Amino acid sequence: MTLNSRITRLPRAFDPDRGEEALTACPWAKGEVADLLRGTGGSSPYLNGLIQREGVWLQGAVDDPEGAVVALFGDLPEVAPDRIGSALREAKRRVALLTALCDLSGVWALEAVTGCLSDFADLAVELAMQAAVGHEIRRKKLPGMSEDDIATSAGMVALAMGKGGARELNYSSDIDLIVLFDETRYDPDDYFEARSALVRATRKMAATLNDLTAEGYVFRTDLRLRPDPAVTPVCMAMEAAERYYESFGRTWERAAYIKARAAAGDVAAGARFLETLRPFVWRKHLDFAAIQDAHDMRLRIREHKGLGGPITLPGHNMKLGRGGIREIEFFTQTRQLIAGGRDPDLRCRATVPGLAMLAEKGWIPGDVAEKLTDHYRAHREVEHRIQMVNDAQTHDLPGSLDGLARLAALSGRDLSEMTADLKARLTEVHDLTEGFFAPDACGSTAVPEVFSDSTVVDRWATYPCLRSQRAQDLWRRVRPEILRRLSETARPQEALVAFDEFLGGLPAGVQLFSLFEANPSLMDLLVDIVGTSPDLARFLARNASVLDAVIGGDFFAAWPGRSVLTAELTRAMADTDDYERKLDTARRWAKEWHFRIGVHLLRALMEPEEAGKAYADLAEAVLAAMWPVVQAEFARKHGPCPGRGAVVVGMGSLGAQRLHARSDLDVIVIYDPEDVEASEGKRPLPSRTYYARLTQALVTAMTAPMAEGRLYEVDMRLRPSGNQGPVATSWAAFQSYQKDEAWIWEHLALTRARVVAGPSDLAADVEAFRLALLSAPRDRAEVLGAVRDMLGKIAAAKGQGGAWEAKLGRGRMQEIDLVAQAASLLSGKPARQTPRALRSADWLEGGPLVEAYELAWALQIGSRLVSEEALDPEALGGGGCAFLLRLTGCADMAALKAALETRATRAAEIIDATLGTEAGPEAGHATGESA
Repeated sequence: MTLNSRITRLPRAFDPDRGEEALTACPWAKGEVADLLRGTGGSSPYLNGLIQREGVWLQGAVDDPEGAVVALFGDLPEVAPDRIGSALREAKRRVALLTALCDLSGVWALEAVTGCLSDFADLAVELAMQAAVGHEIRRKKLPGMSEDDIATSAGMVALAMGKGGARELNYSSDIDLIVLFDETRYDPDDYFEARSALVRATRKMAATLNDLTAEGYVFRTDLRLRPDPAVTPVCMAMEAAERYYESFGRTWERAAYIKARAAAGDVAAGARFLETLRPFVWRKHLDFAAIQDAHDMRLRIREHKGLGGPITLPGHNMKLGRGGIREIEFFTQTRQLIAGGRDPDLRCRATVPGLAMLAEKGWIPGDVAEKLTDHYRAHREVEHRIQMVNDAQTHDLPGSLDGLARLAALSGRDLSEMTADLKARLTEVHDLTEGFFAPDACGSTAVPEVFSDSTVVDRWATYPCLRSQRAQDLWRRVRPEILRRLSETARPQEALVAFDEFLGGLPAGVQLFSLFEANPSLMDLLVDIVGTSPDLARFLARNASVLDAVIGGDFFAAWPGRSVLTAELTRAMADTDDYERKLDTARRWAKEWHFRIGVHLLRALMEPEEAGKAYADLAEAVLAAMWPVVQAEFARKHGPCPGRGAVVVGMGSLGAQRLHARSDLDVIVIYDPEDVEASEGKRPLPSRTYYARLTQALVTAMTAPMAEGRLYEVDMRLRPSGNQGPVATSWAAFQSYQKDEAWIWEHLALTRARVVAGPSDLAADVEAFRLALLSAPRDRAEVLGAVRDMLGKIAAAKGQGGAWEAKLGRGRMQEIDLVAQAASLLSGKPARQTPRALRSADWLEGGPLVEAYELAWALQIGSRLVSEEALDPEALGGGGCAFLLRLTGCADMAALKAALETRATRAAEIIDATLGTEAGPEAGHATGESA
């Protein structure tokens, strides 16, 4: 940012609502300056001294304080480098005097005062830095740099930290800076010479700002927030700083970087550096462990400063004491750290906007945000007046009655009213924030009586998740509440054993236990899961981060649908340029939504049919968002897709939009090169090879095990010619094959085909061809004969399944699906969903088939959620059985088994009659010969 842009931006820092009316009403804008200044000077020796020294300038500034500041800032860049120290000190006196009077008189709001001070700090740092760097350049000490590089300080940047970064400097603030340089601007052989020169420049810059001379000082300057300040130079290479934060960065440093801002020097390089630190500051998962880190930090500060006692006003520290400014800042920043990784809107530097955004996003109650905002403003105004007395960097209230009386006079308030108000505000801030950082421990440490004879609880201390002291401390606080909830389940011992399996599989505990402590309702959900679905509990133990989504605000809202999901995943992957990170982002995102569907089904927020559609929506969204990403990565080497591109066609259950928790994805890829022979890229490929490898890249992107697991298993055996055919089929070859070579079973499979990703024009052509192909008249006997042959082959290969099998066996889902596909093919109006196809066939007794299918589907989607093994009610436990009974509407497992058998038997009879009889009523689009 140029100096000119700083100057033109400044007036917008002033409160436009107070504006001209406030200036006109202000006594010292009407020529009554002397009386006000005498009163102010009596309460503030520091201001009295400024008045005496800068009174002439002040007389010309009072009519237009904003204009006076703009003019003052505009003149400074014209000052010669050897005079910049003196000019900045004079400007500091004038800024200090004018902001104090505008503050005291109410002409400027708090943000205008802190904004003016912060903008002056940015300008002062920039000019001091340019003068120091320019000196090194003129001495030929910065290799490769010329006078033209002074404007960007030869790659050096000052990051404003703390209140300076948030543009919240107080009246006597020091400024916290981290000074870095962009090492890429220098030849590697010149690195050490350049670093030495920039270290000298940094020290000279700090001296220009910090040294106390006869003219005063500009800003006390603190460079100690840099990485490991005891052993590192005052100006570090960005690459070295980045390595430090990645390897050793602590929570307090993450919190500090919430407010970090590239303020002076090479601001563009500073902004790039801050972007590289984004994953360090803003974690991808909700970070409730930061609460304990922040609480520990507060306690250390209190202990170090001796500020842990009760609130007594004389000498109370308005910044670090109980109920002070730091309490509000820590409260805000910790909540930002918790959720800001998932929600960029929460990454506000300033405290007041941060509180407002936390309330808007539901992380804190609105009334709490309003109260803390009001107290924050009031605290900051008191802080300013404390500092105006002697320009001291202090936050302590006066220790004597006379001192408090002087503060009240400077604030224009009655002493008793001011002290009562202060005490009330400090107390309320402490009450509002302390419970967040240090909640009461949960209940009694005693084990519920129902578990008193169990040895399970005793072995928990040996589990991996409780290895660290911090995990043990958190566990002691949440364990009583978890045990209480387990003891209140319908089958406590079963629930305890299931929870034990979950806890034993948990690799680490700090984040999860912190999550439970901050959100006790999650314990109920966990108990539900471990008591109902041990398999889902095992998944949760390996992927505890999915619980982040539960407290994200809309976890239990209505299902958003495929288009919303696709757009959301597309945005999430766009946040990074790295291909592997995109793939991990997709995996992390999909796991959360997959878990959400399971919980909705578990909690009766979805019916089996709705959940099947939701699982399909999710898979389709992943394919639709992933396909362009895979193509873009592939195009980097081989160029963009030749011709019209390629579509991904969902087959089987994906095409029919009915998946369960463990479904793989049946897909085929169809491409249209439009007679283009090869791609155009760094490594061009023939079109056929291009699309074959592109398809393999998609399969790898979906199936490869990565840090965040895999997305889906992908099955491409339904493509033309099956495993013997190419993995991607050209549009011309697909049409030719389907018209001239395809078996009936391939046309049956095509009744469910649906394009799920790819260019819309090619997708429309594929769908139009599918409809035209499948609407042609068919010989019913031939179609039903093909179905009969297929069922025989399936039975020979896979058997009949067990009594609890929903998919395989006579009258079960697979048989009914094939009959429905035949009905769809014979109707000439292919319906993808099995119940719809069965109901539309007037030549088929579809009702009992639909009833058998829907019962089997409810059992299938439920059993695949609770276990990856074949369904065994005895091994499943009471919670899992109760879940299946709710889904199927049966009274007990015996009744469910009987209903399944009865409906399957009836369905098998209908199927046998249908496939074994060629005569019958003519079927809509079937030929007369098949009637």
